[in-house]
This record gives sequence, structure tokens and C-alpha cells, in this order.
Amino acid sequence: MSTDEDVKAVVPAPRRSEENGPPDRTPEPESEPDRTPEPGRSSPSTARRRARTGGIAAVVLVLVLGGAQLLVRAEQLHHTPTAVNRALTDAEATTEVIGDVSSALVTVFSYTPATTGTTRQAARRLLAGRAARQYAELFGQVEKRAARQKLTLTTHVVRAAVTRLTGHSARLLVFLDQVAERGGKSPATVAAQLSVTAELRGGHWQIIDIASHE
Repeated sequence: MSTDEDVKAVVPAPRRSEENGPPDRTPEPESEPDRTPEPGRSSPSTARRRARTGGIAAVVLVLVLGGAQLLVRAEQLHHTPTAVNRALTDAEATTEVIGDVSSALVTVFSYTPATTGTTRQAARRLLAGRAARQYAELFGQVEKRAARQKLTLTTHVVRAAVTRLTGHSARLLVFLDQVAERGGKSPATVAAQLSVTAELRGGHWQIIDIASHE
């Protein structure tokens, strides 16, 4: 039977090498993965740059297209009938036609028993075309009634608006208040709404058509 000393003799002790020192147990660093992009593929930073560049290009394209559409729309509006209507753009001409037409209506629709002749003469200057013909046909009856009833008619333009205005033609919507006074009776006020067509002749707007507007 072997003893403990025999067992110890059988198992040799590990030898240390003084020259090489203790074994280096520091793990070797792992090699970094190769970050070189594969052919045909972009790196993440390049992809981000391309995305930003593409986004900027898209915004510029939208702005360019939007500007082009606005230019096309402006050109279309410039050639529409609305653009010809100076009532929307020419305040001075609009004011002038309203002034001439309002003054003419007040003159031809205002009279006293003693001034019907003066009113008739003014109407020949202020009215033309169909308006002049209609007025001449009716005013004979007005003169007789004014003399018989001692009728005085006073007209006021409450509001006037130009609905269409070109170089030499205008259409207006006019609201009137007419006060009629008969001898010995209380005045009566009547409201009227007229559609008026006027033409520019000799530097002044002359009424060529008058229609009652319901």
C-alpha cells in the first residue's frame, strides 16, 4: 500500500518559468468590424446627407411650382371679364360716373309747377337713347298733372353703386327717395330702385336707359 508521500511524488507540481514569467491571461482585443460600406451601399452619414439634400430640393421644387402656378393664375385673371370691370379697380372713374348719374336723376325727376319747362330742357341734355324717348313720352302728362294738382316732386339719391364700368359704358343700381307735395296735402315719400345704363359722351356720363328694379 502506498503512502501519502508516494501519491505526492506521483503528481508533479507545476513548474514556473522564471524567464517567461507568469502566463499572460489578458484577453486579446476583439477586432473591430469592417465599416467599409459594401459596393452599391452608402454609409449612414452619406445617406443622411443625401436625405437632407433631397428634402431641400423638394422644398425648392414646391416653391418654384407654387410660384409658377400663381403667375399662371394671375395671367388668367388678367384676361377674365372681371379684370375689364374698372368698377373694381378705378375709384376715380367710379366716383365720377356716380356723381354724373346721381346729379342727372335728381334734375330730371325734380320739378315744381313753375319749373317743368326747365326740367324738360335739362332732360334733353342729360338723357339719350331709350331713356330720352321714354322721358319725352311721359313728361307731357307730368306737366299737365303738375299744373293741375300743384305738384312738386323732389328726388334724393340715397345710394348708388356701379355694378360694371368700362371705358365708355357703365351700369348702376340707384336707390331714390322721392317726396311728392300737392297743394294743401301732407308730403308723401316714395322709395324707388332703378337700374341705370350710362355712356361717356363729351367728357360727361349721359343716361341712355332707365328701368325700375323690383
